[in-house]
Amino acid sequence: MVIDARQRNTALLVSGCFFMEMLDGTIVTTASPQIGRSLHVPAAEVGLVVTAYLLTVAVLIPLSGWLTRRLGNRVIFLTAIAVFTLASVGCASSGSLPELVAMRVLQGAGGAMMVPVGRTMVVSMAAKEDLLRITSYVVWPGLLAPVIAPLAGGLITTYASWHWLFLINVPLGAIAFPAAWRLVRATGQAAAPPPLDWAGVLLTCAGLGGLTYSAHLVSLPAPPPALTAAFSVASVGLLAAAVWHLRRTAHPLLNLRTLRVDTFRVSQLGGSLYWLVVGAAPFLLPLLFQTQFGWSPVKSGAVTAFIFVGNVGIKPATTPLINRFGFRWLLLVSTTITAVVIAALGFTTPATPLAVIAALTLVSGITRSSGLTVYSTVGYVDMPAELVRDANTLYATSTQLAAGLSVAVATVALRIGSLLPGANGRTAFTVAFCLLAVIALVTTAEALLMRREAGDSVRRPRPGVATQAERSPPAGGRR
Repeated sequence: MVIDARQRNTALLVSGCFFMEMLDGTIVTTASPQIGRSLHVPAAEVGLVVTAYLLTVAVLIPLSGWLTRRLGNRVIFLTAIAVFTLASVGCASSGSLPELVAMRVLQGAGGAMMVPVGRTMVVSMAAKEDLLRITSYVVWPGLLAPVIAPLAGGLITTYASWHWLFLINVPLGAIAFPAAWRLVRATGQAAAPPPLDWAGVLLTCAGLGGLTYSAHLVSLPAPPPALTAAFSVASVGLLAAAVWHLRRTAHPLLNLRTLRVDTFRVSQLGGSLYWLVVGAAPFLLPLLFQTQFGWSPVKSGAVTAFIFVGNVGIKPATTPLINRFGFRWLLLVSTTITAVVIAALGFTTPATPLAVIAALTLVSGITRSSGLTVYSTVGYVDMPAELVRDANTLYATSTQLAAGLSVAVATVALRIGSLLPGANGRTAFTVAFCLLAVIALVTTAEALLMRREAGDSVRRPRPGVATQAERSPPAGGRR
């Protein structure tokens, strides 16, 4: 089956929304001093602007699946774009920190609905043999946003003002809304949606929100120990209770039964850990280059941008590589190389040739893109059609949580390194990068559990090249 123009354009529309949502989560960080001076508050307090956004997205994403059943994809998607765009205008026109935080909460509500609903539309409209191609349209813009956000934020605040961090969403939203109005069709609801799982809402949303706020506390220069510990313990307890509840209720907010599909289970567990690693790297690298190497922000941003170059450069080759070698092979190679490169970056010094550092950063971008492409696609291959919406909601929730926690993981890794006897600033970074490399190796070990023939039903090998499923004799069960 050939992907028609409507499918392709819808996927590109969703990819643009994904880019906006991911960019807005991090771009504000570089403008904290300017925003603080403008609103007459300490720069440290401006962190609430980022936290409020991430908290809202984390809390409301689980509700997106139920809302689309209740109101339909078209209504929710159009409303989400409108809310996100109008809230961006509100952020830019805010005259005080409380007003800005309130607008960021509203913006987060739009972002929480926009991307999961969009992904559901894209995945559900595609035939299985087109799933790999059409998913790739959606994935890569979201991978670029965290990498280019620091450089984009710096340029905007240097040559314009912090208000434009939010106003850049207005033309994007003005394009996205009419495009969605034309492309997204109303879907009739065959039956009334199940009742809302209120216990699941309370446990899941409170747990996700608490964990996201704990991550914010950990990332502070001097996190309050008692408050951080209290929020962390309470959040883990709430999430444990949520899992217990979700596995037993008839109509759960998040359907954990989707994890019975082995490829989706691997993509969820390994993908979340992998997001922690690749999300932490763009945060740690500029810190390393500026605080330890003495580089200027421009030079630091330029070298870090090689992650962006790797992301874009490998994208045309990911589908052919999967078609030729399979999902499992590419995932094993990507996660292994990621671990090696991340560890190697931890041992670079100011004396390391710039070309070597740039090459390592480039390779990290290549494997980042290829690994996340596998994770975002293979999980849906064997998913029954009636569970795609539930699987997408769970995927969006875990991805957002992992991306939100990545900076906290990097901060904790740095602090662990600084606590070692005789450690200095350079040692702390070496330890931090090595700890991230260990996490990447855990994803490699987890990928070994994936079936060799996983995803073969959507691959298109070269003529004369058999897939693993075609080479293997029929088996009575699944490994």
